Amino acid sequence: MWHLYLIRTKLGHLYTGITQDVQRRFKEHQEGGVKAAKSLKGKEPLKLVFHKKIGSRSLALKTEAAIKKWPKEKKESLVKKEISLAL
Repeated sequence: MWHLYLIRTKLGHLYTGITQDVQRRFKEHQEGGVKAAKSLKGKEPLKLVFHKKIGSRSLALKTEAAIKKWPKEKKESLVKKEISLAL
């Protein structure tokens, strides 16, 4: 089962990613090691603000790509649960 997640950086930016284990992946980002996303390094503290089960890896990748194209305001609406993630 694949999940989509959004992480907020200390500057308020939102990072979008996919994984099979959200808590493990978030911990990797927090620790800043070799498995952490380069775009998150040095931007701690990080906060996991959204995650949702997606299903297949293919669908997760497509959903991630679509959300990365969204304007920040729409991502914020997703985080605030003002809109839902229609799959």
